[in-house]
Amino acid sequence: MNHALILLFLFFVGSLTGWCIELFFRRFFSPTGKAEKKWVNPGFLVGPYLPLYGSGLCILYLLAGIRINGLEEHPALEKIILFIIMAFAMTCIEYITGLIFIKGMKVKLWDYSNEWGNIQGIICPRFSFFWAVLGAVYYLIIHPHVLNALDWLSKNLAFSFFIGFFYGIFLIDMVYSFNIMVKLRKLAAEYQIVLKIETFREKLRKEREERKEKYRFFFSLHSHRSFREILEEYMDEFKLHMNKK
Repeated sequence: MNHALILLFLFFVGSLTGWCIELFFRRFFSPTGKAEKKWVNPGFLVGPYLPLYGSGLCILYLLAGIRINGLEEHPALEKIILFIIMAFAMTCIEYITGLIFIKGMKVKLWDYSNEWGNIQGIICPRFSFFWAVLGAVYYLIIHPHVLNALDWLSKNLAFSFFIGFFYGIFLIDMVYSFNIMVKLRKLAAEYQIVLKIETFREKLRKEREERKEKYRFFFSLHSHRSFREILEEYMDEFKLHMNKK
């Protein structure tokens, strides 16, 4: 089976699965979600997918196939070291992604500033531990099924049409969502701030509730008011000063 098609398939599965994980995490485990009992779209894209998890699944798949020299007689230790490597790789992806958006788009997609040992509010030990757990779950439980799924896919290449359809929608979504990010970036650069996107989106949701407007779960960054007007009104709630990022 074509190696590129395998990675495209894994990115597709990982993006959808990660979106579901974050959806339930934010609803039942985050303080805001539990307090307000609201379902929140966890991604900056419109649709139900998170590219961070898609990239992560591809990395986990590639790492699951490596063998550590000298530890063949110690399988338990080899697995522990592999899980640490997976956690490190996922943490690096998380850090690079967060840094790209902060430096390039002046937008902060998530904020771990209140977490112990955090680095720039982008990564922290607690979530790196979660990545290690996720890596272990993937390797011990999911990876064998992924191999079976890839074997099935190799025999049912018509499914590649469905994957192509997903990527068509995904690219349209990317163009639409990044257009919004560009608008926010211009405002953030003008006011010399980094915009905390989750707080910004939450304010839009509350405004719609106050006006008794229909809740837009997927188009959560849509507003009848201009972004400039909203930003100026609630500046202190959204901003993360450039010299504190």
